Amino acid sequence: MEHPTANPESIRHLPLSSDLDATIAQLKSAFGNSSDLIIRSQDGMSLPVQVAVVYIAGVTNKQLIDSFVGQALASETILKESTESEAGAPVFRQVKAAAFRYGKEVVISNFTELGEALLGGLTVVLVDGMSQAIGADTSGMEERAVTEASTQVAIRGPKEAFTESIGTNIALVRKRIKNPALWLESMKIGSVTQTDVSIMYIHGIADEKQVRDLKTKLEAIRTDSILESGYIEQLIEENKYSPFPTMFNTERPDSVAGNLLEGRIAIFVNGTPFVLIAPTTFFMFFHTVEDYYQRYDISSLLRLLRIICLFISLFGPALFIAALNYHQEMIPTPLLISLASQREGVPFPIFIEALLMEITFEVIREAGIRLPSSIGQTVSIIGGLVLGQAAVQAGIVSSAMVIVVSVTGISSFATPAFNMALSVRMLRFFIMFAAGFMGLFGIVIAGLILSAHLCSLQFLGTPYLSPLAPFSSKGQSDTLIRSHKALSKSANQGTKNGTGKGGPR
Repeated sequence: MEHPTANPESIRHLPLSSDLDATIAQLKSAFGNSSDLIIRSQDGMSLPVQVAVVYIAGVTNKQLIDSFVGQALASETILKESTESEAGAPVFRQVKAAAFRYGKEVVISNFTELGEALLGGLTVVLVDGMSQAIGADTSGMEERAVTEASTQVAIRGPKEAFTESIGTNIALVRKRIKNPALWLESMKIGSVTQTDVSIMYIHGIADEKQVRDLKTKLEAIRTDSILESGYIEQLIEENKYSPFPTMFNTERPDSVAGNLLEGRIAIFVNGTPFVLIAPTTFFMFFHTVEDYYQRYDISSLLRLLRIICLFISLFGPALFIAALNYHQEMIPTPLLISLASQREGVPFPIFIEALLMEITFEVIREAGIRLPSSIGQTVSIIGGLVLGQAAVQAGIVSSAMVIVVSVTGISSFATPAFNMALSVRMLRFFIMFAAGFMGLFGIVIAGLILSAHLCSLQFLGTPYLSPLAPFSSKGQSDTLIRSHKALSKSANQGTKNGTGKGGPR
């Protein structure tokens, strides 16, 4: 029986035909006769009606498929119930009962549902004479096992990290928060990729308005594809031209659990181990989960050290440029003489010298990241040492400049969040230009501009600098330092400003 080739888009929302041959022809057309679309005919099993089993190879488990088909199409039971007038109904009922054993059975009525079921790892049984199909969950694609976090390493604490499977990631969080108030809402985003996206929050702790606003933002996304959580972050952010990240991402389940207990919302995206947290404040990027696993005095000292490193990485080269170019009177005479002697044979102005060194350092760092791990660290270390030493001996740069750039680069590594460290690296050049043209006056102006910009940022109604601006005395116990009372406070305190103390970030 010949059937015309249909346009895949034209049949997307068509209901399934009761003619099995027509349905199979349209299905092959919709998938472009893809080689991984497997259609197994079961008309040789003494069945009273023609049946087809359809699945996508690679996203399904072969053993589960064989087991399901064997149970669903047991001919002895079907023959007893079948009649000449209604041959397909007994088969349909038995397939539905068998699918129930593999999770909730899926009743499919149109080609959109059929395509989503097949691509989701379901095995679909089509019965001739029935305008509906039954799908059973036989997904079994190879997945990466739960391993240790690679980007957010902690000496003390759990070693589990998220994987690329959204189901596994959600289970890792539920294992830590065993509470029915932990709610999950799912949706599909991306007209082509149909990516599974879920938001998780604790009902009664999370701000309901923030949950509604976030759902509205996600549902308003219009795009073909979502391949990583970074797509979501860029599409829903409210300050698209800000150099600072306004959403926090983590691959640690304990970090997500702690943020949920503080009243925040987690966004899970299938296909990535990085979970987004909203709303986010500036100081979250300088906190680590390990802060809550150590004594409060040690955690407070480490937090202050990270803030100091932030200022060094942001203003270090700029202060050096400003002091030598415009404010030599601020430098002690012996040190000034030493610096002047080092720069005696350097052919470049100090601003150009610093700019060249910073660009070289960034090139070495980027090259070390992109190279294979076995040689990346070696190239970074040897490249930095050899180039720095050679540049000093050649008289291109001074020894003091090498020291300043090295300390600045090392300080930037103390920022726990990689996306915030990238922003600081970028803004460092802006402040260097200000220092090169106006000295300390330019640094002060740049600092004021950055401060005003940080104060203007917000996401889901939460100020970016809260609880420092606007100032909240309750939130100060877990911002710049971590007091001994931070762990004992109730999770629902300060949730509107994202300052609740429910657990680790």
